[in-house]
Amino acid sequence: MEVRDVTQLLHRWRNGDAAALNLLVPMVYDELHQVARKQMAWQSPGHTLQPTAVVNEVYMKLVNSESINWEGRTHFIAHCATIMRRLLIDHFRKHKRKVQLEDINFLPSEKNLDLIELDEALSRLSTFDPRKSQIVEMRFFGGMTMEEIAAVLQVSEITVKREWGRARGWLLHELGGK
Repeated sequence: MEVRDVTQLLHRWRNGDAAALNLLVPMVYDELHQVARKQMAWQSPGHTLQPTAVVNEVYMKLVNSESINWEGRTHFIAHCATIMRRLLIDHFRKHKRKVQLEDINFLPSEKNLDLIELDEALSRLSTFDPRKSQIVEMRFFGGMTMEEIAAVLQVSEITVKREWGRARGWLLHELGGK
């Protein structure tokens, strides 16, 4: 997949070409499916949410979204990660599931974590440091690399790594892992 092709389709879609989304989705589908599959890996056996369903829901949200000033593929994937976060949180609220903190690769602990607690903590973090919250969202919910996050946020990779570390520490403290 050519990043340039994705960017051109994003720009066409932003400028009102609805058909561009139908061309775009197959180009990024595998990547979105892989992100969703990673998120489903820590769900308990017998869960009802499947990666394909998550990607389909993301597509439906995209179809109904307002015009967004897309900057490129990584910006698009970051936006999809935000949609996935909302979908996962809604699913967890409905089914009241818990996950192990050690299953979430950035918060080692033995405590059970309600994903809703994580969402609420991220919301609190976003009130005083939106960028750290975005970094966690893109990394955890979007499976994005530090380099990709840096590109979306238009900062250096070292800044993302530093803020990722601080966000992890804050979340660990906030979620009771003092």
